Amino acid sequence: MKNSIKKTLTLLSVLTFSISFAQNIEGVVTTNQNIPLEAANIVIKGTTSNTISDSSGKFIIDTKGKLPLTLLVQNVGYKTAEIEITSLAIPSLQITLIEENALVEVVVSSRRRIEKVQDVPIAISVITGKQAEQTGAFNVNRIKELVPSVQLYSSNPRNTGINIRSLGSPFGLTNDGIDPGVGFYVDGVYYARPAATTLDFIDIEQIEVLRGPQGSLFGKNTTSGAFNITTRKPSFTSGADFEVSYGNYAFLQAKASVTGALGKKIAGRISFSGTQRDGLIDNVATGRPTNSLNNQGIRGQLLYTPSERTNIILAADITTQRPDGYAQVVAGVAPTQRAPYRQFDAIIADLNYQLPSLNAFDRKIDHDTPWRSGQDMGGISLNVDTKIGNGTLTATTAWRFWNWDPSNDRDFTGLQVLAKSQNPTRQTQITQEVRYAGQLTSKLSGVVGVFFIDQTSQTDGTEESGNAQWRFAQSTTSNLWKTPNLFEGYGIKTDARIRATSAAVFGQLDWAITERLHVLPGLRHNFDKKDADYNRTTYGGLQMSDPALIALKKLVYTDQSFSSNTDNTDFSGNITVSFKATDKINAYATFAKSYKPVGVNVAGLPTLAGQPILELAVIKPEEVNHYEIGVKTSPFKNSIFNLTFFNTDIKDFQTNVQAAELGVNRGYLANADKVQVKGVELDASFVISKHLTINGAATYTDGKYVKFTNAPLPLEETGAAVSFKDVSGTTLPGASKWAGSLGGELSDKAKFFGNAGKIFLGIDSYARSEFSSSPSASKYLIVQGYALFNARLGFRATDGLSVQFWGRNLLDKDYYEQLLPAGGNSGQYAGVLGDQRTYGVTLKYSL
Repeated sequence: MKNSIKKTLTLLSVLTFSISFAQNIEGVVTTNQNIPLEAANIVIKGTTSNTISDSSGKFIIDTKGKLPLTLLVQNVGYKTAEIEITSLAIPSLQITLIEENALVEVVVSSRRRIEKVQDVPIAISVITGKQAEQTGAFNVNRIKELVPSVQLYSSNPRNTGINIRSLGSPFGLTNDGIDPGVGFYVDGVYYARPAATTLDFIDIEQIEVLRGPQGSLFGKNTTSGAFNITTRKPSFTSGADFEVSYGNYAFLQAKASVTGALGKKIAGRISFSGTQRDGLIDNVATGRPTNSLNNQGIRGQLLYTPSERTNIILAADITTQRPDGYAQVVAGVAPTQRAPYRQFDAIIADLNYQLPSLNAFDRKIDHDTPWRSGQDMGGISLNVDTKIGNGTLTATTAWRFWNWDPSNDRDFTGLQVLAKSQNPTRQTQITQEVRYAGQLTSKLSGVVGVFFIDQTSQTDGTEESGNAQWRFAQSTTSNLWKTPNLFEGYGIKTDARIRATSAAVFGQLDWAITERLHVLPGLRHNFDKKDADYNRTTYGGLQMSDPALIALKKLVYTDQSFSSNTDNTDFSGNITVSFKATDKINAYATFAKSYKPVGVNVAGLPTLAGQPILELAVIKPEEVNHYEIGVKTSPFKNSIFNLTFFNTDIKDFQTNVQAAELGVNRGYLANADKVQVKGVELDASFVISKHLTINGAATYTDGKYVKFTNAPLPLEETGAAVSFKDVSGTTLPGASKWAGSLGGELSDKAKFFGNAGKIFLGIDSYARSEFSSSPSASKYLIVQGYALFNARLGFRATDGLSVQFWGRNLLDKDYYEQLLPAGGNSGQYAGVLGDQRTYGVTLKYSL
């Protein structure tokens, strides 16, 4: 009996010791010079369990049997490391801490594999989620201040164009009948609508901005670049972040993200973002400010890991915007070549009207038509990653929608010229991408994939004249124009529909001829089909049978109907040669043949003798030849200095033309014979010391029409005897010769409410030179160059409470983001104003 008890006690002791031992995690903490780090603090995230490393850098910490968990490894002067532990069956951990302000080698996934950005033979800029948060870059419009090669122009979410190197979207009002030249991807899902770029980012991990044609790596062909955005994924370790910001003009922004395990193989993450702000422009007619912010977004993700080789993520998101806004302010009046009585100043004098201010930067309007810019965007996606052989097979299936509900005052005055101007739109898309990326042989790796998108877009628009339309439309001295109620309530109803289908096979190889010399050929075959129907009918106004009065009404609006059906196929490709001369110098050269698919006009066509010019219904595809040479260097420790030289030639460039006819609601598309854009880009980052970092980027861009003989007339030449102008040799719209950003941060270790972290002062600046804001250069539509300065001061911690005081446009610079003529080209033109000085405070708490 005694022997049995003794054996039982011995067994229990062994089991107890084994269990206790199994609950411990051991490890060694070293510096990046492999020197043992003494007194490093090791904490189990979300608990009070902690220990410190000894003189040899070794530590042991009791997990108390709770898995999964995250270890936080901290030491003053070093960046905190987070290590996720999912199993206790692991050898001793080897943990390396990086010195504060040491330049971290950023990794990217744009080539469908994880690799260091300095090793990638593509011109690419990377903004981490933390960097975006710290600089206040909560949407793409703010990102352009960090990546000067990016341009974004938006008079409202629908009329948004995003360009890289001054190419991508036609400058001006958006036409649904063409594809964007800059791809926008979130977690591998292609967003077809440029309005997506106006939405707030939700829980972003990283933003990769690729410059130049991207057809052999991404599903949708793009001629000038791509945004590859990844969000933070669900984690089996519980965690949460909460952030709130408050600023002047009642700015309020709240963000939250919670993640954790829902089962042994299922984890979830839910993220929220909301932004509100009062208007920045005073409407003296209504007595309240306009151009407010009112955005809400939510994103949910479920991660399922059926095995170690397979990850499945189901994601859904929806974002709504309900601003009172996107109003534009009259910025000036250009004299046209029309008769004196048709000039804007003469027109408003006859109507006994005065603008509320002759200075746009008084920020006063008196618009009588309410501004509304409501949009809803969302979707659902399923992404499956599974490792097969030496690579990964990825399948991404997605459905998305976009609803647009606008109201605009396109005459930009308090007169009832246009009583209504609204084109509500609903767009839906289905996309499917399947690709395999991996190591094929010891010297050959690559990616191959197929892509399909089917999208439909339907617009049911209304444009209606008010009681002042007769005077703005008056084109003769006949007294018949003064006929009471002739034009009041006279307008057009528009039904415009597009169905666009695209399918592609694409791939790129990476052939390692030697360890340092690589050749990378890429190929793409595309099929595109677009079916469009446009029908416009007139209604309202004075009902009568007088042919003379009917003729006057038809000078303003006419019925118009046309259909177009077109498709085309295209082979495109690229080849890159990359040579890593040393571990610190990586050079490459690229030639790419790319294209933008055929376009269709669905916003009305200009007329000739009262009939639509049907040959403009279909727009030729762009043909692109692109050359690029780049070198990526690390000239000394903790430094990056990269240079890129590029030249892009485009045949049949798709451009947007603002017509003088009111009935051409959004301008129309046309082809410029040839366009060339060339330039130089610089990217640099330097860690001066453990306290100071500096980063900068600059670009020189020379973009011009090489040949464009049938361009629209500039605003001041409206009314000339000719209808078109040869603008060959002139500058492309939206292209600044120079643009750049420069920033830095000064920091030191500190404690705040018991949390170890650092106190910091950061300054960021952005500048660009003047640019044309019209498809045909007009001396009145030149946006002058400007420079902006932003700053932030605060305390930042990995865990616990962080606080940041921030200010944007600290010098309160008055500047335009865009200039555009009013409908009908009567001479007045409006400006999209940049924000004045804003400031506030941000509090963040991380668990």
